[in-house]
Amino acid sequence: MPASGAVTRNTLRQQIADALRDEVLAGRLLPGEEFTVKHIAEQYGVSATPVREALVDLSAQGLLDSDQHRGFHVHQFTVSDFRSMVEARSLIADGVFRRIEEHPIGRVQSETLVSVRRRAEEAGRAAKGGDLDVLIGYDLRFWRELAALAANQYICDFLHRMRVQAWVFSVPFLRADRACRDWLWSGHEQLVDAITLGDAEAARTVVDDCDAHALAWADRLEPEQPEPGRPRK
Repeated sequence: MPASGAVTRNTLRQQIADALRDEVLAGRLLPGEEFTVKHIAEQYGVSATPVREALVDLSAQGLLDSDQHRGFHVHQFTVSDFRSMVEARSLIADGVFRRIEEHPIGRVQSETLVSVRRRAEEAGRAAKGGDLDVLIGYDLRFWRELAALAANQYICDFLHRMRVQAWVFSVPFLRADRACRDWLWSGHEQLVDAITLGDAEAARTVVDDCDAHALAWADRLEPEQPEPGRPRK
């Protein structure tokens, strides 16, 4: 049985990692922004050890880059990276639908779908209202729970990682875009409807529409790809 000190440190490590991830997703830590273990430790009023561990965890997830002499900075993804993320998450989603198709939804999964539908409703409402902060939280939870229907933790984790990275890339540009609301996908409920009916083909069509929407937005960025935070015309 682990010592209580180890449990506390691991919990703190996760809390710091979650807090910093939220800062990046909220656009308060921008791509390329640098910070040190000491700076974060002072900011949260904790020791350096759990902070260092949390930053290493986020680096392993591709969200931060480390420099031996300068500390850490938020990774700066490119439009090409974003396109690859869209492709990767689409392939994983297709695998989720295939597993659901092969293994019909049972009672337990049906109960899970009730929760997934609630996430879908909130995400769709936030997207239509242009509320980026609320949308990101519900979108990530929605896909996490939806992927869990495939009963494969590796699938869940990989899809979650791709979606987090895609949001990390997108957030600075969306916040600077006056047409942001037009580019927020709101098809979560349609996807739940398709899954509930066991219609994998309809589910794929919804995701294909989502991917096309994301790639059209990437096309809009590509000619210039301005620095995040600079307003777009």
